[in-house]
Amino acid sequence: MKTNIYILYGGRSAEHEISLQSAMAVINGLDKQKYVIHPVYIGKDGTWQAGAPVDEGTVIDDKEQLKTLAHQSLFHSLGNFLLECFKKNEKSIIFPVLHGPNGEDGTIQGLLELLDIPYVGNGVLASALGMDKAVMKDLLTKEYIPQSHYMVLKYQDWQENKEHSYTEVEEVIGYPCFVKPARLGSSIGISRCESRETLGKAIQEAFLYDHKLVIEQEIIGREMQIAVLGNHQPQSSVVGEFILERPFMDYDAKYVDGKLLPIIPAKLSPEVSRAMRDMSLKVFKLLNCQGIARIDYFVTKEEQFYVNEVNTMPGFTKQSMTPALWNQTDGTTYSQLLDKLIQLGFEAYEEKKSIVIGR
Repeated sequence: MKTNIYILYGGRSAEHEISLQSAMAVINGLDKQKYVIHPVYIGKDGTWQAGAPVDEGTVIDDKEQLKTLAHQSLFHSLGNFLLECFKKNEKSIIFPVLHGPNGEDGTIQGLLELLDIPYVGNGVLASALGMDKAVMKDLLTKEYIPQSHYMVLKYQDWQENKEHSYTEVEEVIGYPCFVKPARLGSSIGISRCESRETLGKAIQEAFLYDHKLVIEQEIIGREMQIAVLGNHQPQSSVVGEFILERPFMDYDAKYVDGKLLPIIPAKLSPEVSRAMRDMSLKVFKLLNCQGIARIDYFVTKEEQFYVNEVNTMPGFTKQSMTPALWNQTDGTTYSQLLDKLIQLGFEAYEEKKSIVIGR
């Protein structure tokens, strides 16, 4: 009997379109001889819609198709729909291909936990920690994990005294610096600042996406990534990097222009490469990750490395680094990587089911 895979995509997030790109690749990459694929589209307004299973011969070549695949409204009873999908005589799992808030931040994971439904990827805690850069950085600091010097700026503090906020950034961080929404990814809302004028504009833009910002000191170096796969015995991939045509990997460079050249493995000494892979495993375990995560780094010309971010649901588009990293590490194909993630999801669910909840 085939396994039912319910693909959640879209979402009420600024990363909605990126989710569609990832979902298109996942639906096309899943082995339809093994799985029955059920599309579940979450609109930008938060409404859920389900569709009929994807035919074996179907190939999605336009992300807009994903919006029409799922057309049955689930407005009246989302919970009943999910519970009906998970009949006891069928093997089923949710695959949340969601990026950003209301999907990658632990909210969807919490809903699925309450409904006792197996799902792919990280749990509530790891998802929440990975999404909130401010909390994550505080946690990494306590474990002496190297990262850029940073500070947190909240909207209320900025509104009450903008002059003080500007002065604090200049005294604590200095220029150039990067301004980021604390709870968003895919380089949305991120700006590089070299003066108070550009800082003010960057803060205003970033506050459109979140009411908490992370402001970081610039590190001059290459941007590199490592993918980690597993539950209790995770494995880290080789180090990869993108060669950029821009000062940093902004949204257009990642998802629009297609002008990122991946170099796998990255050009590093064997000692530094091994140290980065070990550090990635440490971060993965520290955040209580399971299934998959991508650890992003800055690496200076002296080969000093600094953790930049942790992505608990990394991009799975055709341009994404995570599948390429595993292919170069051990030959894992895109479809095989999806198989592994699904198996890890079932294993995590069975482990939770073994916990006694009464006396």
